[in-house]
Amino acid sequence: MEKFHLTELANKLFMYTDAQRWQDLLDEVFVEELWFDMSSAGGGEPRKLPAAELCDMWAEGFKGLDEVHHQAGHYLIDVRKEEASIFAYAVAYHYKNSAVNGKTRVFVGSYDLNAINTSKGWRLNQFKYNLKFIDGNANLD
Repeated sequence: MEKFHLTELANKLFMYTDAQRWQDLLDEVFVEELWFDMSSAGGGEPRKLPAAELCDMWAEGFKGLDEVHHQAGHYLIDVRKEEASIFAYAVAYHYKNSAVNGKTRVFVGSYDLNAINTSKGWRLNQFKYNLKFIDGNANLD
């Protein structure tokens, strides 16, 4: 049953992000402060980050995009009492209708997520993205 809840948690991460449901991410997905690492995709040094700041950063990054779509799967979940690791493959599409050099960019990679079981249920306390490659119009220009 725990793996079901953890799979749903990972799905909520991607689906709420695509729908820009920032408050739902804060209420249902993240702990208040999490370890954040997108250094493989140029996201700066890995660091502890308040979840609200992360959502603000993503909201700003999605401005100007017409659509965002994550497709995730191949979850490998390891539950260790009140903590769990979630590995996932994912593809993220960013679409910008006004781009002249191609309307999409595609990020292909994997995620190393970590969750802890809180009084509110499972929540992510680690988000690490491992970029394999970017395809399409990387700058959406």
